[in-house]
Amino acid sequence: MKNASRPDHVRHVVSRLRQLIDDRGLDGIVLSSPAAVAWATGGMNTPIDRALPLDMVFVAVSPVAQVLVTTEVECPRILTDSDPEACGFSVVAVPWYEPEGFVASCIEQLDAAPARLGSDGHPAFSVDLSTDLLAARMALTEFGQEALRALGRDTALALEAALRTWRPGTTDREVQAEMVRQLELTGAEAVVALVAGDERVAELRHPLAMARPVQERLMAVVVSRRGGLNIAATRFVSAKEPSPELADKFRAVRQIEGAVLAACKPGATYGEATSTLVEAYALAGHAGAWREHWQGGPIGYGTREFELAPGFEESPFWSLVVAPGHALAWNPSLSGGAKVEDTFLVTARGLECLTSPIDWPTEEIEGFSEPRPAILVVGEDGIHK
Repeated sequence: MKNASRPDHVRHVVSRLRQLIDDRGLDGIVLSSPAAVAWATGGMNTPIDRALPLDMVFVAVSPVAQVLVTTEVECPRILTDSDPEACGFSVVAVPWYEPEGFVASCIEQLDAAPARLGSDGHPAFSVDLSTDLLAARMALTEFGQEALRALGRDTALALEAALRTWRPGTTDREVQAEMVRQLELTGAEAVVALVAGDERVAELRHPLAMARPVQERLMAVVVSRRGGLNIAATRFVSAKEPSPELADKFRAVRQIEGAVLAACKPGATYGEATSTLVEAYALAGHAGAWREHWQGGPIGYGTREFELAPGFEESPFWSLVVAPGHALAWNPSLSGGAKVEDTFLVTARGLECLTSPIDWPTEEIEGFSEPRPAILVVGEDGIHK
């Protein structure tokens, strides 16, 4: 995997797109969402506006064409920073002030009618291939796997560094700001950041930082993104050891996490994994508690590629088969503030944790080959376990 490159990644993706074009009898495919564009280009373009639903680069592929369409404003940056030609892309620029310029240029470059073009959901093109494209991108290439490994390490380090700044009385927002700062130093961004403590963690599943001093226990949840790829992790720091009741709940969520991860073996389906998760809640003594919070699942070019729950058997993803290269971030939790979350890569040899603790206390958990992150306990005079 040490020799994975962006051009290799792009060649693989373009080959997949051309196979889909052939399978569906189309003349071409146009990608316009940030996630799909990042997948097709190997993260070539970092969005200028991180909130826009459409990328400032469209990818247009046919059996003979491989084109990036962008604005005259962004074109020099794309050419200078990303070397698209090395990946086989030609680049076409359109005026920023022409709203239909992207669509018109894609149609022109592919020499095809909109009715003959597939897309990732853009309304200008007739054939919606969103489900097919999402399933295709989930098996990360070697280039994508290397990028996600690096992001996982940087995310774990950022989480750890930020949480180690906390002492009783530090505000949630101070810790969150440090976490975001640490991520930005690596070129990553926090697309999800939940940092809160005390009663807010006990009472809320998605507590936001409110600039409140945290006295007893702090939780930090992050989904970080870089090069279009996302990774998720959660950690806790506390002024004292958890109560017996809370410790029992943390053991339970670890048990649930272990069960659903064990179910995610190559060849199994995501519907089977979802059913296992529900059973694991019951076996842990918390039947039905999965209803109280969404449970996570596959991650990659989406913060979650899709979500499933019992009763979703009609979803096209219920029967989707787990495969090497898929990334997983399950997120079991229980009321009172017990929650676990890390990102794992499915490999032919088993699961690889991409957000493993680096400078953090760990504990041995049955069913896991490697130690899992524990709660960091902090004293006034330093850190102790």
